[in-house]
Amino acid sequence: MAERQLTQILTQLKSAPSYETALPLLSKAKLLLAQLNALTPSPSVPPQIQSLALQTYEQGALASIRASNPQAFTRYVDQLAPFYEQHPSDEKNKITGLYLLLLITQGGYDEFHSELERLTAVSASAFDAVESDRYLGYPIRIERWLMEGSYDRVWKAMKQGEVPCEEFSVFSEILTVQIRNEIARSSERAYPSLPISSTKALLFLPSEGEVMEYAKSRGWILRDGHIYFPPAVAAQETGEDGEKKEMSQVVIENALEYARQLETIV
Repeated sequence: MAERQLTQILTQLKSAPSYETALPLLSKAKLLLAQLNALTPSPSVPPQIQSLALQTYEQGALASIRASNPQAFTRYVDQLAPFYEQHPSDEKNKITGLYLLLLITQGGYDEFHSELERLTAVSASAFDAVESDRYLGYPIRIERWLMEGSYDRVWKAMKQGEVPCEEFSVFSEILTVQIRNEIARSSERAYPSLPISSTKALLFLPSEGEVMEYAKSRGWILRDGHIYFPPAVAAQETGEDGEKKEMSQVVIENALEYARQLETIV
Protein backbone atom coordinates (compact mmCIF):
# COMPACT_ATOMS: atom_id res chain seq x y z
CA MET A 1 0.00 0.00 0.00
CA ALA A 2 2.68 2.52 1.06
CA GLU A 3 4.87 1.53 -1.87
CA ARG A 4 2.05 2.16 -4.34
CA GLN A 5 1.28 5.54 -2.76
CA LEU A 6 4.93 6.51 -2.90
CA THR A 7 5.10 5.61 -6.60
CA GLN A 8 2.06 7.79 -7.29
CA ILE A 9 3.53 10.72 -5.35
CA LEU A 10 6.80 10.45 -7.28
CA THR A 11 4.88 10.67 -10.55
CA GLN A 12 3.25 13.89 -9.29
CA LEU A 13 6.56 15.26 -8.06
CA LYS A 14 8.21 14.87 -11.45
CA SER A 15 5.56 17.12 -13.01
CA ALA A 16 5.07 19.53 -10.07
CA PRO A 17 4.88 23.08 -11.49
CA SER A 18 6.41 24.84 -8.47
CA TYR A 19 8.29 24.36 -5.23
CA GLU A 20 5.12 25.20 -3.32
CA THR A 21 3.35 22.33 -5.07
CA ALA A 22 6.29 19.98 -4.49
CA LEU A 23 6.69 20.67 -0.74
CA PRO A 24 3.54 18.88 0.52
CA LEU A 25 4.22 16.00 -1.85
CA LEU A 26 7.76 15.67 -0.51
CA SER A 27 6.44 15.69 3.07
CA LYS A 28 4.00 12.88 2.27
CA ALA A 29 6.72 10.91 0.51
CA LYS A 30 9.06 11.16 3.51
CA LEU A 31 6.32 9.99 5.88
CA LEU A 32 5.77 6.97 3.67
CA LEU A 33 9.52 6.30 3.59
CA ALA A 34 9.55 6.45 7.39
CA GLN A 35 6.73 3.89 7.49
CA LEU A 36 8.80 1.66 5.21
CA ASN A 37 11.98 2.22 7.30
CA ALA A 38 13.63 3.47 4.12
CA LEU A 39 14.81 6.98 5.02
CA THR A 40 18.37 5.64 4.78
CA PRO A 41 19.69 2.65 2.81
CA SER A 42 19.63 -0.63 4.69
CA PRO A 43 20.09 -4.29 3.74
CA SER A 44 16.68 -5.00 5.28
CA VAL A 45 14.94 -2.65 2.83
CA PRO A 46 14.06 -4.14 -0.58
CA PRO A 47 16.00 -2.60 -3.50
CA GLN A 48 12.84 -1.27 -5.19
CA ILE A 49 11.93 0.66 -2.02
CA GLN A 50 15.44 2.08 -1.75
CA SER A 51 15.15 3.18 -5.37
CA LEU A 52 11.95 5.06 -4.53
CA ALA A 53 13.71 6.75 -1.60
CA LEU A 54 16.58 7.80 -3.85
CA GLN A 55 14.17 9.23 -6.43
CA THR A 56 12.28 11.13 -3.70
CA TYR A 57 15.45 12.83 -2.49
CA GLU A 58 16.50 13.60 -6.05
CA GLN A 59 13.17 15.27 -6.80
CA GLY A 60 13.52 17.24 -3.57
CA ALA A 61 17.02 18.36 -4.54
CA LEU A 62 15.94 19.52 -8.01
CA ALA A 63 12.85 21.28 -6.67
CA SER A 64 15.03 23.09 -4.10
CA ILE A 65 17.43 24.34 -6.76
CA ARG A 66 14.60 25.58 -8.97
CA ALA A 67 13.31 27.49 -5.94
CA SER A 68 16.81 28.92 -5.25
CA ASN A 69 16.88 27.25 -1.84
CA PRO A 70 20.54 26.19 -1.36
CA GLN A 71 20.07 25.07 2.26
CA ALA A 72 17.33 22.58 1.34
CA PHE A 73 19.32 21.44 -1.70
CA THR A 74 22.41 20.74 0.44
CA ARG A 75 20.32 18.71 2.88
CA TYR A 76 19.04 16.55 0.04
CA VAL A 77 22.58 16.11 -1.30
CA ASP A 78 23.65 14.84 2.14
CA GLN A 79 20.70 12.43 2.22
CA LEU A 80 21.51 11.17 -1.26
CA ALA A 81 25.19 10.46 -0.54
CA PRO A 82 24.73 7.00 1.08
CA PHE A 83 22.22 5.98 -1.61
CA TYR A 84 24.63 6.93 -4.40
CA GLU A 85 27.27 4.67 -2.87
CA GLN A 86 24.98 1.68 -3.47
CA HIS A 87 22.62 2.53 -6.32
CA PRO A 88 23.10 3.78 -9.89
CA SER A 89 21.06 6.81 -10.94
CA ASP A 90 20.54 8.77 -14.14
CA GLU A 91 20.29 11.98 -12.08
CA LYS A 92 23.45 11.52 -10.01
CA ASN A 93 25.81 13.50 -12.27
CA LYS A 94 23.30 16.31 -12.71
CA ILE A 95 22.80 16.73 -8.97
CA THR A 96 26.53 16.39 -8.26
CA GLY A 97 27.29 18.99 -10.94
CA LEU A 98 24.76 21.35 -9.41
CA TYR A 99 26.35 20.84 -5.99
CA LEU A 100 29.80 21.65 -7.41
CA LEU A 101 28.42 24.82 -8.96
CA LEU A 102 26.75 25.77 -5.68
CA LEU A 103 30.11 25.42 -3.89
CA ILE A 104 31.68 27.78 -6.45
CA THR A 105 28.99 30.44 -5.97
CA GLN A 106 29.43 30.19 -2.19
CA GLY A 107 33.21 30.48 -2.40
CA GLY A 108 33.66 26.94 -1.11
CA TYR A 109 36.68 26.15 -3.26
CA ASP A 110 38.26 23.78 -0.72
CA GLU A 111 35.05 21.72 -0.61
CA PHE A 112 34.84 21.92 -4.41
CA HIS A 113 38.28 20.39 -4.84
CA SER A 114 37.65 17.78 -2.14
CA GLU A 115 34.50 16.68 -3.93
CA LEU A 116 36.34 16.65 -7.25
CA GLU A 117 39.12 14.49 -5.78
CA ARG A 118 36.52 12.06 -4.49
CA LEU A 119 34.94 11.82 -7.96
CA THR A 120 38.25 11.25 -9.74
CA ALA A 121 40.00 8.96 -7.21
CA VAL A 122 38.77 5.79 -8.94
CA SER A 123 41.37 5.66 -11.68
CA ALA A 124 43.92 7.71 -13.62
CA SER A 125 41.45 8.26 -16.44
CA ALA A 126 38.60 9.24 -14.13
CA PHE A 127 39.26 12.97 -14.41
CA ASP A 128 38.92 12.91 -18.18
CA ALA A 129 35.64 11.03 -17.85
CA VAL A 130 34.36 13.51 -15.27
CA GLU A 131 35.45 16.57 -17.27
CA SER A 132 33.82 15.27 -20.44
CA ASP A 133 30.52 14.63 -18.68
CA ARG A 134 27.78 17.09 -19.65
CA TYR A 135 26.89 17.97 -16.06
CA LEU A 136 30.15 17.48 -14.17
CA GLY A 137 32.38 19.15 -16.75
CA TYR A 138 30.42 22.43 -16.66
CA PRO A 139 31.32 23.50 -13.07
CA ILE A 140 34.90 22.30 -13.59
CA ARG A 141 35.29 24.64 -16.56
CA ILE A 142 33.56 27.51 -14.75
CA GLU A 143 35.89 27.16 -11.76
CA ARG A 144 38.97 27.01 -13.98
CA TRP A 145 37.96 30.12 -15.95
CA LEU A 146 37.18 32.03 -12.77
CA MET A 147 40.62 31.19 -11.38
CA GLU A 148 42.23 32.28 -14.67
CA GLY A 149 40.24 35.52 -14.79
CA SER A 150 38.71 34.42 -18.11
CA TYR A 151 35.40 36.05 -17.29
CA ASP A 152 34.43 36.41 -20.93
CA ARG A 153 34.38 32.60 -21.20
CA VAL A 154 32.20 32.36 -18.10
CA TRP A 155 29.79 34.93 -19.60
CA LYS A 156 29.50 32.80 -22.72
CA ALA A 157 28.95 29.63 -20.71
CA MET A 158 26.10 31.24 -18.75
CA LYS A 159 24.17 32.22 -21.87
CA GLN A 160 20.81 30.61 -22.54
CA GLY A 161 21.41 27.41 -24.45
CA GLU A 162 24.94 26.98 -23.11
CA VAL A 163 24.02 25.63 -19.67
CA PRO A 164 23.60 21.84 -19.41
CA CYS A 165 19.97 22.11 -18.30
CA GLU A 166 17.45 24.52 -16.79
CA GLU A 167 18.54 23.99 -13.18
CA PHE A 168 22.10 25.19 -13.88
CA SER A 169 20.80 28.57 -15.08
CA VAL A 170 19.63 29.31 -11.50
CA PHE A 171 23.27 30.08 -10.65
CA SER A 172 23.81 32.44 -13.57
CA GLU A 173 22.55 35.51 -11.71
CA ILE A 174 24.77 34.77 -8.70
CA LEU A 175 27.80 34.26 -10.93
CA THR A 176 26.96 37.44 -12.87
CA VAL A 177 27.12 39.51 -9.67
CA GLN A 178 30.39 37.87 -8.61
CA ILE A 179 32.01 38.41 -12.00
CA ARG A 180 30.76 41.98 -12.24
CA ASN A 181 32.33 42.78 -8.87
CA GLU A 182 35.61 41.11 -9.84
CA ILE A 183 35.74 43.01 -13.14
CA ALA A 184 35.06 46.20 -11.19
CA ARG A 185 38.02 45.45 -8.90
CA SER A 186 40.20 44.71 -11.92
CA SER A 187 39.14 48.01 -13.50
CA GLU A 188 40.16 49.89 -10.37
CA ARG A 189 43.59 48.27 -10.48
CA ALA A 190 44.19 48.65 -14.20
CA TYR A 191 42.94 52.13 -15.18
CA PRO A 192 42.51 55.59 -13.67
CA SER A 193 39.23 56.04 -15.57
CA LEU A 194 36.93 54.54 -18.20
CA PRO A 195 34.12 55.97 -20.36
CA ILE A 196 30.66 55.21 -18.99
CA SER A 197 29.69 53.68 -22.34
CA SER A 198 32.60 51.22 -22.16
CA THR A 199 31.85 50.43 -18.54
CA LYS A 200 28.25 49.59 -19.44
CA ALA A 201 29.45 46.93 -21.88
CA LEU A 202 32.26 45.83 -19.57
CA LEU A 203 29.95 45.15 -16.62
CA PHE A 204 27.10 43.83 -18.78
CA LEU A 205 24.62 46.31 -17.36
CA PRO A 206 21.55 47.13 -19.48
CA SER A 207 21.70 50.93 -19.23
CA GLU A 208 24.05 53.79 -18.40
CA GLY A 209 21.71 54.71 -15.56
CA GLU A 210 22.42 51.36 -13.92
CA VAL A 211 26.13 51.91 -14.52
CA MET A 212 25.92 55.18 -12.62
CA GLU A 213 24.02 53.53 -9.75
CA TYR A 214 26.63 50.78 -9.60
CA ALA A 215 29.45 53.34 -9.74
CA LYS A 216 27.98 55.25 -6.79
CA SER A 217 27.71 52.02 -4.79
CA ARG A 218 31.48 51.51 -5.21
CA GLY A 219 32.41 55.12 -4.52
CA TRP A 220 33.51 55.86 -8.09
CA ILE A 221 33.51 59.45 -9.36
CA LEU A 222 31.25 60.37 -12.33
CA ARG A 223 32.31 63.33 -14.46
CA ASP A 224 32.03 64.34 -18.13
CA GLY A 225 30.83 60.95 -19.36
CA HIS A 226 33.63 59.10 -17.57
CA ILE A 227 34.05 57.06 -14.43
CA TYR A 228 37.12 57.92 -12.37
CA PHE A 229 38.42 55.38 -9.91
CA PRO A 230 39.56 56.91 -6.62
CA PRO A 231 43.39 57.18 -6.57
CA ALA A 232 43.46 55.71 -3.08
CA VAL A 233 41.77 52.56 -4.34
CA ALA A 234 44.13 52.24 -7.31
CA ALA A 235 47.21 52.84 -5.15
CA GLN A 236 46.09 50.35 -2.53
CA GLU A 237 45.21 47.68 -5.08
CA THR A 238 48.28 48.01 -7.29
CA GLY A 239 51.08 49.40 -5.12
CA GLU A 240 54.31 48.18 -6.66
CA ASP A 241 52.67 45.00 -7.94
CA GLY A 242 52.91 45.63 -11.68
CA GLU A 243 52.17 42.00 -12.48
CA LYS A 244 48.80 42.24 -10.71
CA LYS A 245 47.95 45.38 -12.66
CA GLU A 246 48.99 43.76 -15.94
CA MET A 247 46.74 40.77 -15.22
CA SER A 248 43.87 43.13 -14.46
CA GLN A 249 44.36 44.83 -17.83
CA VAL A 250 44.22 41.46 -19.59
CA VAL A 251 40.98 40.64 -17.78
CA ILE A 252 39.42 43.97 -18.80
CA GLU A 253 40.57 43.69 -22.41
CA ASN A 254 39.13 40.18 -22.73
CA ALA A 255 35.82 41.21 -21.20
CA LEU A 256 35.60 44.35 -23.34
CA GLU A 257 36.33 42.40 -26.51
CA TYR A 258 33.56 39.94 -25.70
CA ALA A 259 31.17 42.81 -24.91
CA ARG A 260 32.00 44.45 -28.27
CA GLN A 261 31.34 41.14 -30.06
CA LEU A 262 27.92 40.93 -28.41
CA GLU A 263 27.06 44.49 -29.41
CA THR A 264 28.12 43.76 -33.00
CA ILE A 265 25.88 40.68 -33.08
CA VAL A 266 22.94 42.66 -31.71
